[in-house]
Amino acid sequence: MPTRARPAPRLVLNVPSAPDGVLLGPLKIFEESPRLGPIFGVRVRAADHRAEVPTHRHPQGQLVVALRGGVVCEVPDGVWMVPPACAIWVPSELPHSIRATANAHMGYLFVQPGASSLPDHCCTLAISPLVRELVLHLADLPSEYEVDSPTGRLAMVLLEELARMPQEHLRLPTSAEPRLQRIAKMLTDNPADRRTLSEWGQVVATSERTLARLIRHETGLTFGRWRQQLHLIVALHQLSAGQSVQRVAEALGYDSVTAFISMFKKSLGKPPGKYFAAIASPPAPVPADRRAPRG
Repeated sequence: MPTRARPAPRLVLNVPSAPDGVLLGPLKIFEESPRLGPIFGVRVRAADHRAEVPTHRHPQGQLVVALRGGVVCEVPDGVWMVPPACAIWVPSELPHSIRATANAHMGYLFVQPGASSLPDHCCTLAISPLVRELVLHLADLPSEYEVDSPTGRLAMVLLEELARMPQEHLRLPTSAEPRLQRIAKMLTDNPADRRTLSEWGQVVATSERTLARLIRHETGLTFGRWRQQLHLIVALHQLSAGQSVQRVAEALGYDSVTAFISMFKKSLGKPPGKYFAAIASPPAPVPADRRAPRG
């Protein structure tokens, strides 16, 4: 009887999760594959409101595409928000963690070292419908393929398109400086906190002038601009999860919904309703055998 050909492996997330995060177990499978293509993908649906991949790193660069809901990616020097129709690029070997809203659907694209001309730093990309569909299509194809094959040519088109995608300014710069870490944690826990820079100086036992210089040096932003960026990141995350504009405005401590909408429009060019309407489109169904396990 002739030997049955072994099917090429796919990156499926229905295997038991590794202690260090749900993605690491499947990735080890592909690190051992001698014929893995330059890029490979997978679809993921958030299991619950605590869906999170703890801090980890891997040889492949990773593109996290938000199809529905919101995704937050944290790296050593910043927090990046990925609203629907955007993606976060994480270079090879950079430690990062991923958090998703309960309603999130995502596409992961892993890029082998040296296979792309994407930046050597994190960035948020506004992706086109073509890029989105290419990522999802590759997620449904075997991950072992020759470069000069239909899948290989499709992969090359995707890499060329990704290099053309514009960057969005959806990053909150962070710092390892203990005083700023304390302020950042307190504001993240309670973004409605409206203490002035002078009052924050008293909290961390630092003069207002010194604290202002420290924030500018560590983040590149003034305190007011940095706090506004934090509000924007929190707002995008909550709005992506389905919360109302009024509820988000109240959670951020704005005196009125109008004031919040004004901040949002100034930052992203559109009020919340128009911003999310412009990027709203139903994601393709996630096959049951390719969904991430709960954990």
